[in-house]
Amino acid sequence: MPKMKTKRSAAKRFKVTPNGKIKRAQAYHSHELSKMGQKAGSLAGTTLVSDADAPRIKRMLPYAK
Repeated sequence: MPKMKTKRSAAKRFKVTPNGKIKRAQAYHSHELSKMGQKAGSLAGTTLVSDADAPRIKRMLPYAK
């Protein structure tokens, strides 16, 4: 059986935590932040992918531990 290929777009956007959950960056944090006020600071970090989307992303990252 041939090796499975990783979706490179997904590999650049998602990381897997040691517990096996998937981290992602938050949206709306790239430009025009002056309009957003205090909400912009809360978008700076990462958050976890929802449980409904996680199986689909794990299929895109077959070798993520």
